[in-house]
Amino acid sequence: MNLNFSRRMFALRFASVLSALGVTAAVLPTRAIAQSSAPQDANGIRKLNGEGKPGSEKDIIMPVIVYNGLLYVSGQGAHDTRDQKEWTIESHTSMVMEKVKKLVEVGGGSMDSVLQANVFLVKIEHWDGMHKVFSTYFPHGGPARTTVAVAALPGDSLVEINCIAAVTRK
Repeated sequence: MNLNFSRRMFALRFASVLSALGVTAAVLPTRAIAQSSAPQDANGIRKLNGEGKPGSEKDIIMPVIVYNGLLYVSGQGAHDTRDQKEWTIESHTSMVMEKVKKLVEVGGGSMDSVLQANVFLVKIEHWDGMHKVFSTYFPHGGPARTTVAVAALPGDSLVEINCIAAVTRK
């Protein structure tokens, strides 16, 4: 019989008993759950619609997910309704960035808290026009970014952008 029963061993065994009983969350609330008063699931995940209200189980894709101090914004496209001859990469990028900005703010962040962005272009030749508009949304320096060309985007958008941002306010 081993008599070297330390405090660490006691804590580990006590934690495993609590976990087995399913009371760990009640005894040791997580920081993410304690931070937010908005509805969330048992894992501390908040799924928000475009207005910042909890999404319903009928929603297949949520525009904003907040988890563990980060917010994830789903891909936003321009879905331009004007005549296709009038479409420009600059106008589409402005539409998309306004949507991204709104969703980041709905989730509790700001454009300065955007950490990473993915940009999808239907033509790589649009990179300069997209970049010119994109950079105006980040006057204090932009996020890490990946830009790729794709064959097509939903709604015939010329650009789609998704991002990850830090939550800076509740």
